[in-house]
Amino acid sequence: MDHDVLIIGGSFAGLSAAMQLARARKAVLVLDTGMPRNRFAEASHGFPGQDGQSPADITTRLREELSAYPTVRFHDEAAVSARREGNGFRVSLADGSNVTARRIVLAYGVRDSLPDLPGLAERWGASVLHCPYCHGYELDRQPVGVLARGEIALHQAMLLPDWGPTTLFTQGLLQLSPDQMQALKSRDVRIEDTPVAELIGSGSTLEAVRLEDGRMVALAGLFLAPVTAPSSDIAAQLGCEMREGPTGPYVAVDQMQATTVAGVFAAGDLASPMPNATLAAAAGVMAGGAAHRTLIFDPDLAETA
Repeated sequence: MDHDVLIIGGSFAGLSAAMQLARARKAVLVLDTGMPRNRFAEASHGFPGQDGQSPADITTRLREELSAYPTVRFHDEAAVSARREGNGFRVSLADGSNVTARRIVLAYGVRDSLPDLPGLAERWGASVLHCPYCHGYELDRQPVGVLARGEIALHQAMLLPDWGPTTLFTQGLLQLSPDQMQALKSRDVRIEDTPVAELIGSGSTLEAVRLEDGRMVALAGLFLAPVTAPSSDIAAQLGCEMREGPTGPYVAVDQMQATTVAGVFAAGDLASPMPNATLAAAAGVMAGGAAHRTLIFDPDLAETA
């Protein structure tokens, strides 16, 4: 085998896994396409020790730290196929080359599918957001909205008044029960049933939304739950079991980040129903350590996890 562990994905989860393995002096290859999910955000917030830093700066520093370990290599290329081969795996890359490894850590994340509304896509990660804990504080208690795409919007609308006066735009998708209406009222959430037609503002800034009846609602931020899907089908090719989360499918893992395929681990947004930078890094730490332990205690790679 070319490497002890192949890590597919070079953002917070993948690099955190690589650090554990590097410190165990294992031969590690990190594959990365340079297209992380967080590339649209100017800053990462709520990440201990990194609050306010750009995601790109954080990953650059992590790569610099890892480069000090002689057993770690980076290759900026996509994995296109993977299969079991003996006591390890063979992975084909987009450049036509192949690499082999005794273990794999999947950390390539998910991609977001957004509503098709004028003015929305260009504001994603700036003033159109998914996580109030990551971005709500910077809106400075200005008016915010929730764009419904399903039941998760109710959860978001109940949380958001702590960050600013909140309007829930049902978009004709949510049929609220009397109890739900009362819960929203208790949080002073305004309910708007007329659908949003367009987002208005200068550059990536949001100033208002225009409704289908022509009315304008002033907003500094609009929250929504994107529909997510794995950014690669490598987990499916390997036969990893998937689970359905609130925004889309994710790879099923146990407490050690092991998938249902022996020798394959997964971490980060790909393997969690709750996207979060700190949780992704922690999961990467667990996946890297768990992969290392199986190299010692299960060197022949048992057929079932």
